[in-house]
Amino acid sequence: MTPVEIHQGNSPIVLGLPHTGTHVPDNIRAQLNERGRGLGDTDWHIHSLYEGLLPGATTVRATFHRYVIDANRDPSGQSLYPGQNTTGLVPLTDFDGQDIWTTPPSEADIEARRETFHAPYHAALQAELERVRDLHGIAILYDCHSIRSHIPFLFDGTLPDFNIGTNLGTTCAPAIEAAVQEICAAADGYTSVTNGRFKGGWTTRHYGRPAEGLHAIQMELAQSTYLETEAAPWRMDDDKAERLRAHLTSILTTLASLAPTVKGTT
Repeated sequence: MTPVEIHQGNSPIVLGLPHTGTHVPDNIRAQLNERGRGLGDTDWHIHSLYEGLLPGATTVRATFHRYVIDANRDPSGQSLYPGQNTTGLVPLTDFDGQDIWTTPPSEADIEARRETFHAPYHAALQAELERVRDLHGIAILYDCHSIRSHIPFLFDGTLPDFNIGTNLGTTCAPAIEAAVQEICAAADGYTSVTNGRFKGGWTTRHYGRPAEGLHAIQMELAQSTYLETEAAPWRMDDDKAERLRAHLTSILTTLASLAPTVKGTT
């Protein structure tokens, strides 16, 4: 299986999908314990949730699971949230702080996975962002994520439904952040926050260079907004999903229409 799936479009929007993949090579699966083989920290169904919402959007999707290597972490292994509980480039625990390996990966294993999985994903994402920027003079990376709404190991209480991340406003033009905030705040029955527990992962921080015409914003959805329950077998709730998709469509179409007006702004 190739490490990345690419669908090219002609919109200024590029959807990043680093955590929806569930492929684990057999040799790596053999090193995981039973808990790890459950792949519980997947961004379940996110590629399906966003499919078709914005005709012409480019998508770049990692097919490998984040337990193989996390495509949204700094390849150097540096923490995104120093001093806080989180998971690393190759996670040793799940989001509940529980071990996932029978045989933890060695430094050589991690380096091999960087070259085989992490690097090709980001080479593809970089290429698509540059292609789209060449077409429009701007590219907006919208990084698509989801997570369980209750994870005491990572955060207190209940996570808001929409978690917008721009690394404190540095990764995109203010108009982009404001437009997404406005739509989320107006979504009836949903809660939202900007740069709360999730401020944008390595992808958002690395590619968000507004002065160069590259804007990036991360959306971390609470899985309670579209799953039947936040537990195996992780089934999508069609009614919840359709309600949510209406708001996601509004976000993406607004960003696409906004792109020409923010071209060249910081």
